[in-house]
Amino acid sequence: MRHPARTSADWLRCAEPVDGLERIEARLSGQAYAPHRHDTYAIGRTISGVQSFHYRRERRDSLPGSTMVLHPDEVHDGQAGTDEAFHYRMIYVAPALIQAALGGRALPFVEGGLSNDPRLAAAAAGLLRQVDHTLEPLEQSDALAELAHALALVAGTPARRGNGDFLAARRAQEYLHAHQAGAVALADLEAVTGRDRWSLSHDFRMFYGTSPYRYVTMRRLDTVRRMLLAGVALADAATAAGFADQSHMTRHFLKTYGHTPGHWLQCARRAQGG
Repeated sequence: MRHPARTSADWLRCAEPVDGLERIEARLSGQAYAPHRHDTYAIGRTISGVQSFHYRRERRDSLPGSTMVLHPDEVHDGQAGTDEAFHYRMIYVAPALIQAALGGRALPFVEGGLSNDPRLAAAAAGLLRQVDHTLEPLEQSDALAELAHALALVAGTPARRGNGDFLAARRAQEYLHAHQAGAVALADLEAVTGRDRWSLSHDFRMFYGTSPYRYVTMRRLDTVRRMLLAGVALADAATAAGFADQSHMTRHFLKTYGHTPGHWLQCARRAQGG
């Protein structure tokens, strides 16, 4: 196969590595990568174009919407599948993080290096953001737990069931409620509950029906709505509630309520006769 030539329009950006997780985003053309391998999972999403790679002696073509899952220590390369460049995002996850979340189960192996399973796509989306998006520690931990369990489901890894610790989950809920406006340190949450972050994530979901980060996000949105109704400006409400900025808040608001904050406020004021 003839590969198109690399161009000066190619680019690659990297986020600062954090706790066993690296994130990159790139637009590349031609023969982008020679055969190589990582000691991590490489999990990615093609944003546009065709991203082709050889994996386990076969060619794979990743199209927008698919999720790439390259197992640790598996040789692969990378190139544009057409004359056009491809744009993609990739995360590199230390196997120890996946293992910690799964609690001793076998590392998941997704056949073929590509998956169209919506469960995996949804779980990976939280980590496959633009590299200039800074992940809060609790956000990253929750997203990694979701990703690990989605990988296990898609790979057919046998389930491992265990009883949850309700008291630990309740202590976490109380702590998160009291500290919702700030970035929650995972070490502090572990110290308060006496549980490691992965066990705690399991406990919290079991007893409260959502993840710790989602719980914090919802409490922040509650604060935003109260402040907007009281006449506080959008940007000020977002910052006071604990969001990084107004756009960060708006993204979560829209995903939760189906309206932008401004449109929601208009509707709420009409309902109040204001």
